[in-house]
Amino acid sequence: MRPSLAPFVRDLPVLGVAVAWGSSFLAVKNVATDESVVAMLVLRFGVALPLLALFTWRGLRRFGLRQWLGGASLGLVLGAVFLLETYGAVHTSATNAGLIISLTMVLTPLAESALARTPLPRPFVAAAGLSVLGVALLTGGGGFRVPGAGDLLVLGAALVRTAHVLVMARTTSIREADSGALTWVQLATATLVFAVIAPFAGTSPVSLAASYDATDWAVLLHLSLLCTIFAFVVQMWAVRATSPSRVSLLLGTEPLWAAVFGITLAGDHLGPLALLGAVCVLAGTEWGRRTAAPSAGTVQHEAARARRRKSAVTTASSGPQSSSGA
Repeated sequence: MRPSLAPFVRDLPVLGVAVAWGSSFLAVKNVATDESVVAMLVLRFGVALPLLALFTWRGLRRFGLRQWLGGASLGLVLGAVFLLETYGAVHTSATNAGLIISLTMVLTPLAESALARTPLPRPFVAAAGLSVLGVALLTGGGGFRVPGAGDLLVLGAALVRTAHVLVMARTTSIREADSGALTWVQLATATLVFAVIAPFAGTSPVSLAASYDATDWAVLLHLSLLCTIFAFVVQMWAVRATSPSRVSLLLGTEPLWAAVFGITLAGDHLGPLALLGAVCVLAGTEWGRRTAAPSAGTVQHEAARARRRKSAVTTASSGPQSSSGA
């Protein structure tokens, strides 16, 4: 009996990360407005970075100039992802945001295939088409019309996140870098950019912090501690305690949880065709994630990291550590 329970017990924290990430889109809508997106991001990661440093300082001490510069350049791209994703989440429903950003799961293999000039399996192409059809139905409210501004911003975030994954896999300066330290450098760079532009982008972080009540701070801490720190720590543990494919499978349920929170808590209403679109997105991204064949470059990259740290997480499925969700 005990051995049969062990895999389930190991899966629970990883599933908890997927649930936390799925809830992040609704959480963002509760603590950010058009005027306070940048300030909220400063507060969110300003809380998370010192705590994250407790887990990454050894790796940071080993970083040379090339690793710092490589991580910082990736951090600029990651900052763009967060800005697009968060502004998009403010302007669309939590359900739409969570489902649209999941397109990264199919966009990444498509882009990888185009760059490597290697064909993808036909089932994956069909899955990608199903996902795109689903987004069209979802964002059109059940009819084929132009998506809203928020939907387009989140779609832009999915495209930039795809570019981030591809650049990260091909940046030689960070090829053998400690993944935890690299995550910290990227988030720190993005946060620095947010802090610089905050005075010109609406509410200042100080003013926003003063305006938050206990509920707002609880939601912000949820984003900082659960969606960032907890997610990072669990991923670092999970890739040693279970297989990367199992981690990827569980983290891939994130868009499902985004839809659950959006419909049950935010009252997102989906008509019959929009609901069909949501199902198509979920089915298409999951089907695509299972059938995509990683390119040789990505496989070699992950294998090298696995040999050195005995850990690897499928990048296309979950993104860089601590950066999924809004």
